[in-house]
Amino acid sequence: MAAVHRVAATVEPAQLGSYQEAARLVLLHSVISESHPRPGALSVVLRWADELSEDFRSLFGYSLHTTARHARLIRRLDAFDGSQAIVAANSGRRPFDRRRLAYLCLVLACLHGSRVEIALADLVKDFSPHANAIDHLGFDPTAPGHKDAIVDVMDWLVQYGALRVSDGSTQAWARDPDRGDALFDIDHELCNALFRPGKPLQHLTSAAGLLEAPPSGVGRDARRRHAAQRARRAVIEYPVVYFADADPETAAALRQPTLAEDLVRLTGLQIERRAEGIMLVDTTGHFTDRRFPGRGGAVNRTAGLLLAKVADLQEDPDRSRELKRMRPPDPLEEHADLLARIDLALPHGGTLDALALDARPADSSMAPAVDEAVRAPDLPLVEDARLHEMINELYEEFGPASFTNKWQADPRGLLAEALALLADLRLVHPVPGGVLVRPAAGRYRNITAVLPRPKTDGQFAFDFSAAEDSS
Repeated sequence: MAAVHRVAATVEPAQLGSYQEAARLVLLHSVISESHPRPGALSVVLRWADELSEDFRSLFGYSLHTTARHARLIRRLDAFDGSQAIVAANSGRRPFDRRRLAYLCLVLACLHGSRVEIALADLVKDFSPHANAIDHLGFDPTAPGHKDAIVDVMDWLVQYGALRVSDGSTQAWARDPDRGDALFDIDHELCNALFRPGKPLQHLTSAAGLLEAPPSGVGRDARRRHAAQRARRAVIEYPVVYFADADPETAAALRQPTLAEDLVRLTGLQIERRAEGIMLVDTTGHFTDRRFPGRGGAVNRTAGLLLAKVADLQEDPDRSRELKRMRPPDPLEEHADLLARIDLALPHGGTLDALALDARPADSSMAPAVDEAVRAPDLPLVEDARLHEMINELYEEFGPASFTNKWQADPRGLLAEALALLADLRLVHPVPGGVLVRPAAGRYRNITAVLPRPKTDGQFAFDFSAAEDSS
């Protein structure tokens, strides 16, 4: 029997806090440079590079690569989701769309063939033929959004330290490409670290090939070890993990006390376990890319208010009886459908049959089948009509101006964004006709206790400090 791995085995008790800070930095940011996410962060990580590399490999199957100038965590994916979205570096913080993601890959390829510096105008000249050779992509500086996409890509690379602006600015180029320009110093080492696919993408026949394959033809101990790694990856990557969504082996690993002990020692955070699932709780708000509840913008605040109204609805004996209940969709079927839709966009024209990497069938791309004995019970359905009533009530109670200029005339748009946030946090599950309320939403049933009354000027400020934040 293999020896039991002990987290932070060589770390002295007095240094455990420093080690946990380094672990949180790597898990949260994946790529750490001399300037990203902040000056000094890299030195914190490099101090514990050997210990972190061993713990990440044993606990999660992740690979940590470090040099004197950067640290890069290579994750293993068990399923596709939106938790790893690239976000623009500017104040808009908008997620990268397909155009920006494609431009980012092409720009990195162009930088690979450049010397130590490059002007943005020259980069665009090199980049444009490659973009225009791709159907439905292209680059036209007069087309709406194309220059903005390039600016977002370059600003993102600057944010991570892969590029450094030595003269000019991307905004000057965007305003007038004939007169404005930007000159960049290139960190080739970091550019290479940013794009590290585990397999040659041009030879994949399905996106399923990017996912971690379930073990086959191995012994019981090996299957248990892989299931334990899947369980730890799920808890560290997702806001909440439901036992009913996991295959039997992973669900069993999620219930093991050693899982909580390992993750608490690694991160310094807390584990919260309920009958329905498990979550890693961050009471500081520093180990999460989506702080909730909190003092965020209108979307965050509206999501909190909607949860309060849903809780009121469920706790009202008369109105709660009117709620329909539904069994949530099978997560394996939903993921198979997502894979099929991703694969529809895969180009196969340049794939060589001799080099093609056969992927697993979409219906077996995740872990073994969910155990029917532990499937989730029926969940309450809040229908669209009732959700529309809720958002209208909020606008009446607080006044449209309270929801910022962007949303004051668009309650339906704000409702959609708030529900998308709650879905990402696994607090609700969208279905045709409404949303299913997931068990973890009950954790915020007392959120109304910290919601202030509207101010006399119609504005309202939120302070959710009495409620905990989850990663």
